[in-house]
Amino acid sequence: QVQLVESGGGLVQPGGSLRLSCAASRSTFNIYRMSWYRQAPGKERELVAAIGSTGSRPNYVDSVKGRFTISRDNAKRTVYLQMTTLEPDDTAVYYCNAYNPLTNVNYWGQGTQVTVSS
Repeated sequence: QVQLVESGGGLVQPGGSLRLSCAASRSTFNIYRMSWYRQAPGKERELVAAIGSTGSRPNYVDSVKGRFTISRDNAKRTVYLQMTTLEPDDTAVYYCNAYNPLTNVNYWGQGTQVTVSS
């Protein structure tokens, strides 16, 4: 079992930046593949970015490539999502996900709201 706590969401104007953080409770954080998902009103949850257990092979949904950066600090058991040049279409609840490849189990945070509006 692992608990995930997101922070860093808020209201930002178009073109602005935010950094989301997700802190994990387990000391075995470094085995988990970490991802950020988002869900906008009336839409399905979508994968935004993912990163391997050692920080390798980050990948992104096409709509955020070049604007968002996922990273992790295993010593702090934290994954980040740096978001720049934010657009109104980025408005959503952002969720942190941890995937344990040994047990094939996913864990979710409670979500943090990001609103991009002038």
